[in-house]
Amino acid sequence: MAALPVPGSRRRIRRIRRIRRPHALAAGCALALCATVAAPATADGGTATARPTIVLVHGAFADASSWNGVAERLQGRGYAVIAPANPLRGLYNDSAYIASVLDSIKGPLVLVGHSYGGALISSAAAGNPRVKSLVYVAALMPDVGESGMSLAAGFPSERGTATRSVPYRTDGVSGTDLYLKPDRLHQVFAADLPERTTRLMAVTQRPVATTAFSQKAKAAAWRHLPSWALVAKQDKTINPDQERFEAKRAGSHTVEIDSSHVAMVSHPEAVTDLVLQAATAADGARPALPATGAAHDARATTARIAGIAAALITGTGALLLGRRLRRPAPDAAAPPRGGSVPAALERPRLHHQTGE
Repeated sequence: MAALPVPGSRRRIRRIRRIRRPHALAAGCALALCATVAAPATADGGTATARPTIVLVHGAFADASSWNGVAERLQGRGYAVIAPANPLRGLYNDSAYIASVLDSIKGPLVLVGHSYGGALISSAAAGNPRVKSLVYVAALMPDVGESGMSLAAGFPSERGTATRSVPYRTDGVSGTDLYLKPDRLHQVFAADLPERTTRLMAVTQRPVATTAFSQKAKAAAWRHLPSWALVAKQDKTINPDQERFEAKRAGSHTVEIDSSHVAMVSHPEAVTDLVLQAATAADGARPALPATGAAHDARATTARIAGIAAALITGTGALLLGRRLRRPAPDAAAPPRGGSVPAALERPRLHHQTGE
């Protein structure tokens, strides 16, 4: 049965709607501001929730195909992956090249370095605000002023007895390349791989210039970025104690596995899991940074926006409350036009009219 109109009820409904509009406006403004706070812009115009591109940097004596097992698994998880060809011509030349590769990629980045590739990501990431984290796999992690050779001097390994030197010349430039001896590669470099695999690795290996290990690092990005490290406990190319020392010094999130030097080939699942930890880590994993620079400015801007949102909500609520207090109370003795209506009948009809 349709409800009968109540005299004077339409005026009450219009008054209720007028009161509700400021509430809706405040809620809408607060929602827009909160959305801005929750999704701050990144350097490339994206949002902080964008998935990073994973950059896999190989080390000496290898090529980018050494990352195949890890790259395939990361792609299966929906990540963009790039495994650039490391020139292996020296720390300064190679880190500059990797830095140029990073400049060609949009959005946030996670850098992963194996062996000598660890020294490269430490240098190439310096000053790049889009690098989210670093991952070191049985890697070199030199500090400023250190080299691969100076680190190895404190932590001897069998690599020195497993390499041979070969002079090279290119366009008037000469130097010395290092190769792994074919009869020593399996034992020192990849003891947990089948020998038929290491025989192929021996004949397809890429030599590395001695300057890769003699040049001293000019940057150490692990001092300012969160890092993850994998220690290969059966590594005979880089002493596992050196890997532990480097990881502890950098405050890295560290795992240890029973692996040879080429953990990404023999244990791609473990390496992939570590990379995913770095790629999905919350901002809390980042070490404390000085209260200056772009990161500090972004945090300050976010705090200011949150403060504006809170002030807007509080101020609107106070304004509405003041209007309610200033409004004169209705005269209970004055009946509505058209005669008095019992209160028990008026309330249900009001709810029916407003759809509440």
